[in-house]
Amino acid sequence: MWRAFGLICIFLALLPLARAGKVRDANGGTNCAVCTVLVGIVEQLAQVYDEGAVDALERLCSFLPEQLQAPCRAGAEVFAPYIAEAIYNKETPDVVCHAIGFCKVDPGHQACHIFPSPKEGMEEALRRIQPMYQDAKKMRERRGFADICDIPGIKEICDIFDRAFSSHLPAEDLDKDGFSTMKTFRGSSWRGKDCNDLDSRHHPGARPVDGDKLTDSNCNGIFGLDSETGLPYEDVLCNGTEPRGMILLGDSIGAHFHLPPQWFEAKSLNPSVFKDLIFILENEIDWPELSTATGHMNNTFGEVIKGPVDSIYMRLRERNRCNHRDYQNIGVNGGRSGSMNSTIVRSLVRNRISDYPAIVNIELVGNDVCNGHPDTLSHMTKPKDFRKYMLDTLQYLDGVLPEGSHVWLTSLANGSLLYANVHDRIHPLGSLRNDVTYRDMYTFLNCLEISPCTGWLNDNSTLRYLTTQRAFELNDVLKNITATSLYKNFKLIYQDIPIDAVIAKWEAQGGHGWELIEPVDGFHINQLANALSADYIWEWMEKEHPELLGKVNLNNDRIKQLFGDQGGY
Repeated sequence: MWRAFGLICIFLALLPLARAGKVRDANGGTNCAVCTVLVGIVEQLAQVYDEGAVDALERLCSFLPEQLQAPCRAGAEVFAPYIAEAIYNKETPDVVCHAIGFCKVDPGHQACHIFPSPKEGMEEALRRIQPMYQDAKKMRERRGFADICDIPGIKEICDIFDRAFSSHLPAEDLDKDGFSTMKTFRGSSWRGKDCNDLDSRHHPGARPVDGDKLTDSNCNGIFGLDSETGLPYEDVLCNGTEPRGMILLGDSIGAHFHLPPQWFEAKSLNPSVFKDLIFILENEIDWPELSTATGHMNNTFGEVIKGPVDSIYMRLRERNRCNHRDYQNIGVNGGRSGSMNSTIVRSLVRNRISDYPAIVNIELVGNDVCNGHPDTLSHMTKPKDFRKYMLDTLQYLDGVLPEGSHVWLTSLANGSLLYANVHDRIHPLGSLRNDVTYRDMYTFLNCLEISPCTGWLNDNSTLRYLTTQRAFELNDVLKNITATSLYKNFKLIYQDIPIDAVIAKWEAQGGHGWELIEPVDGFHINQLANALSADYIWEWMEKEHPELLGKVNLNNDRIKQLFGDQGGY
């Protein structure tokens, strides 16, 4: 069960944020959220299958990938009796997790809850149940389970996140060129697949080494000599076509954060929804391979993420197949201007001399105004600091990008649209009984002080307005930088974030705004919105900035005929 706890923690995206130091907490924080969600799901499974909590927990373990089933069952022996008894006694998941000590009430705070309060009220329920579960608390103390990451099994999952968040470069990269042959841990899901991990000169985006007469040095699948001309295929098919790469520097929006809603719906839980669980964990619960900027594969994940795939990279490759594999997604969950300047941009890999130019999108949609603090306004990035961080980032890019590159700055969002579109809708966790709304989820996370964005995910309209005003102040900084700054190696461009326009167009076609928002966190755009955003941005580029795109390669059909899928991904 306790490895399952770690999985539920991943559902909420709270564990990686906590391990990355993004959030503080109160009233039990992350531990409380994980416990409450897990107990809620087990209790709902028991109802769906008309069975006891112990059997429901066994069922949940059986749904997990095979390598996690045995640890799940072994860990269930620790707390299952306490949870089963409480559920049998009709206690709510919130009350259960207070009883066993993962939730608490800090001085000056009220008890947090996401499910409807007991008829007697939370305070009275907690007074009644606390004496009954002292053994559970003592057992936690005796075994040293003060934090959820102290529990054997979950510790290994926490270590995965520590490893992932410690660097934004591939974990496996033999030649240290910033590219890898493995998919996860910042590998080819995030950056073009390396075609020779023993030679740092060989990587996506490189200018050909000796025309790629014998080997493929830039990993675009084009190499060898043309029998008709005797010239390298790179010269015949790619010279003069202005190849370029697509690089994203940003946050979880750019990385495409997504939590499968089926993980929260008792009726939808089955082995198939957990089939790709390990892959998802190793990719930090992000889906860069399906994202607006760097999507590059068909959506083969079935029901856990639905929608078409379109991206700027795919459009660039369609325009010029010499661009194959030249993408980098350095989107980081929780990324903001301070971390962009200090770590994110420094994970970009481009050689000013030996690589092709690139289009670089810097998108920091909200984390400079989003945090989990109750006094959220005082923890937002100030315009003067934002300006410094962004100028430092751009100066760094001017030192590493090849001449002829382009950088476009995406504005912060008006995040008020999130609450407006989903606050009164039923959250997946409440789908069985229609008893948990997004407002309930937002309030719960705010109470625990672990919300991804207290300012926007809040029923306080004044606070939402003030958060948006700060976002607009930071956008004015971006506009001013664009208007007043010149750089040697790239042209700087500004774009308002497209999501407002995308939602407006969707609604004009008869859709609803909530259909474009992530169904679990209510904070990100979903797969459909990623694809629609790519289409909107591409049209903007074609109309306003065609110089970003390079030439249409008239040799595309011949490249496809000669080299097929060019080595794939």
